[in-house]
Amino acid sequence: MTASHLLVPVPIPDRVAALIGSCIPSHILQAEIDAACAAREIRRFRGPRLGIEDQADREQALSELARANKILAAHHPGLAVRAGSSW
Repeated sequence: MTASHLLVPVPIPDRVAALIGSCIPSHILQAEIDAACAAREIRRFRGPRLGIEDQADREQALSELARANKILAAHHPGLAVRAGSSW
């Protein structure tokens, strides 16, 4: 029995990643990339004092994350990306 917090992330070789990627539909892979980029963008706009333009950019990134997560969750609920996640 292993605890998930004790697992160490291991890098995946490029060939294995390409093989895994070839089994996933391309629109799912694109949604995964879009979700990761949107989550990274959302983390940039932290703080209590955001300007109007920053708030608009954050809302746009949240919208893109929601759109990508909708596609990912339809494929598999465990693929959804959270705004504060490390992914």
